Amino acid sequence: MPGIMEGILFSVVIGESILGFLGNGFIGIINCIESVKNKKLSMIGFILIGLAISRICLIWILITDGIIHIFSLDLYFTSNLADYIAYSWVIINQTNTWFATSLIIFYFLKIANFSHYIFLWLKMRINWIFSLLMGSLLISLLFTFPQIVKIVNNQKINNRNTTWQVARRKNGFIIEQVLLNVGIIILFLITLIMCFLVVISLWRHKKKMQLNVFGLRDPNTEAHVKAMKVLISFIILFVLHFIGIAMEITFFTVPENKVLLILGLATAVIYPWGHSFILILVNRKLKQASLRVLRQLKFCEKGENLRAN
Repeated sequence: MPGIMEGILFSVVIGESILGFLGNGFIGIINCIESVKNKKLSMIGFILIGLAISRICLIWILITDGIIHIFSLDLYFTSNLADYIAYSWVIINQTNTWFATSLIIFYFLKIANFSHYIFLWLKMRINWIFSLLMGSLLISLLFTFPQIVKIVNNQKINNRNTTWQVARRKNGFIIEQVLLNVGIIILFLITLIMCFLVVISLWRHKKKMQLNVFGLRDPNTEAHVKAMKVLISFIILFVLHFIGIAMEITFFTVPENKVLLILGLATAVIYPWGHSFILILVNRKLKQASLRVLRQLKFCEKGENLRAN
């Protein structure tokens, strides 16, 4: 049974997971309602719904994997459960990263202001870009699956040989993880490039427009700032996510240290719930819908108190 520290950290993980389900569920439901009202699913609506669903699934996989590691590690290697979790994680994690990168590219093409013909050409062919990204996702999955099959089989065969595991991780861990996450690394590099270009676009725009006479930012500057918040928060939380995953993987070399596993799990789950709440705060439609829900909840609470009195 987990000790006091493990129990506290696991409670944090459960709390983060609940926030993740609520935040991502809210984003998905609001965009589904909006699509039904308009009788049309927009590109941004499709991306946000897909991102919300993939993040809910990602949280489920991380939590399930963590619970099995904490309470029944032997079950992980004596059944096909390790295979199912590993394969599901690869599909969901890469799909989630694809949706996040697509959202960032969408923000970049809608907000950034460049006069270069390549940028204008890409802006006019935004649907084509997402189709190209979808093709890259499928290629990445085809490339990654043989690698994850190899890792799972080796781990199941050698799970009792701790010395072999440590030596193997010292010699081949970096190469193994690069091959496993090559698609995600490419998408992350695209995100960094988009962030750099948005900074350049913002700097050039401010250089041209500066502040108006009232000292307020113009709408274009506000849009750039919001995009920067989404980009920078995504990069920070995404890095934290993979630090958490690395901590969970390290647990296999020291399986008695469950604090390391749960701490890694808590760090990894910050990304799928934290970035979703940031999206709600910077997206006008989602922010207004969340305020309406909060007002409704407050009104219901007041009604309950009046009836109780």
